[in-house]
Amino acid sequence: MTLVLGGARSGKSLHAEGLIEAWPAPWTYLATAQAWDDEMRARIALHRERRSGDWITRDVPIDLPRAVAEAPGPVLVDCLTLWLTNLILAEAEVEAAGAALIAACAGAPGPVVLVGSEVGLGIVPDNALARRFRDAAGRLHQRLAARADHVVFMVAGLPMIVKPAPGANP
Repeated sequence: MTLVLGGARSGKSLHAEGLIEAWPAPWTYLATAQAWDDEMRARIALHRERRSGDWITRDVPIDLPRAVAEAPGPVLVDCLTLWLTNLILAEAEVEAAGAALIAACAGAPGPVVLVGSEVGLGIVPDNALARRFRDAAGRLHQRLAARADHVVFMVAGLPMIVKPAPGANP
């Protein structure tokens, strides 16, 4: 399992796609974004357009653990923080969902690459919902990073290795 973190427009998704494409196709892309407006629909379309026909895309805004468990081979989850947003808005049990995702990743039949936005580098948000989200994202990322074989932090399109893959030269 690989965890790819970074800020907005840091190159997370493109890097994660490259990691998955190192494995034999077909690849499963589990997309958690929901298209609430035209701008988000355009973002989603751009992501889809850059991927080849070897990708199988599934939209999974909520039931991500099940989708990871059902993926037949290499799987990319993009993105954890949008999934977390969907869970919070649905008033779902975030900690239980995180535990289910970790279990699904551990039992996945192929490699799993997870993408998440690092939201804890800025100021403390001024409202309770934003603080709850930031804290939940930080806890989820910590739990996944502890279990991951490889963790990458993206900055300006450059991968910074936080946790080297087994057998890699640090």
